Amino acid sequence: MVNESPDTRRPHRSRPTGRGRPALLAGVVLVLGVAAAVLVLLLTREGMVGPPPRTLVIPEGRRASQVYAAVDRSLGVPPGTTEKAAGTADLALPPEVKGNPEGYLFPATYPLTSGTTPTSLLTYMVDTARHRFGADHIAAGARRNHVSVHQAVTIASIVQAEAGTTADMGKVSRVIYNRLSRGMPLQMDSMLNYALKRSTLDTTADDTRIDSAYNSYEHKGLPPTPIGNPGEQAMEAAITPTPGRWLYFVTVAPGDTRFTDSYAEQQRNVQEFNRNRFEASGN
Repeated sequence: MVNESPDTRRPHRSRPTGRGRPALLAGVVLVLGVAAAVLVLLLTREGMVGPPPRTLVIPEGRRASQVYAAVDRSLGVPPGTTEKAAGTADLALPPEVKGNPEGYLFPATYPLTSGTTPTSLLTYMVDTARHRFGADHIAAGARRNHVSVHQAVTIASIVQAEAGTTADMGKVSRVIYNRLSRGMPLQMDSMLNYALKRSTLDTTADDTRIDSAYNSYEHKGLPPTPIGNPGEQAMEAAITPTPGRWLYFVTVAPGDTRFTDSYAEQQRNVQEFNRNRFEASGN
C-alpha cells in the first residue's frame, strides 16, 4: 500500500507477493516469453542432444535467496552452496551492484544436466538478464525517465512485487515515478517484506519503523538494490509507465485495484480493503 498515516498503514494487495504460487517448480516447463529461447541457448552451449533435460523454473519476482535455494535443491547440493558460489563467481554484473546479483537472475526455464553447476547456472541467468536488459530500447526508456538502467531494474522489481496483474504494472510504475518526483517516500510494503525476509499482507506500525535501508516509510528514494528478479513485462512497465497523476493504490478485492491521487479517497479504499479481509476471514 502507499499511505501517509502510521495508524492506517495496511498492505495493499489481496494476495502475497508470491501470488500464492510455489517458489520452486523443477521438472516443469513454464511458458514464459523467453523460456524457449533460453532453453535453446543452453542446450546449444552444453551440446545437449536427445530427450529434453530436467528443468528448473524461476518465476518472475523471486528473490535471490529463493533462487539460491531452488538451485541447491534442484542440483542436490548442500544448502548455501549456490549463495556461496554467487559471492565468488565472475558474473557479468553492472559495476553499481557491487557483486550482488539481486535483480539480475533472470526468470525463465533452465535445463539441468549432469554438468550443470551452481556457478554455470548463475552465469546463464545473469548473461540472459544482461542480454534482455541491455537492449537499446531499455536504455532509451531509462534515459527518457531520467533513471539509469540499474535504477529501472530496481523499479521493475518493485512493480513485479506490487502489481496484482500485468495490466496494473504500468500504473504501479507511474505511482513510483510520481512519488519520486515529489520527494515522497514510496511507502510500499514489498520493500518491508524484503527487509524482513518474508511475504505477507499484514504490515504493522512497528514494521514501518524498522532500521533498514529498505524501509520505504522512513527513507525516500529507491532501495539500495532490487527487491527481487523482475521479468520482461515488469521491465517494460518500468520504462514505459502509464500516464497518470496517481500517488496511491490498493487492491480492495481480487481484480479491483484502485489508483488515485487523493489521500482521502485512498483512505476510503483502504477501509474497504480491510472490511473485505475481515469479512473473508469469517470473523
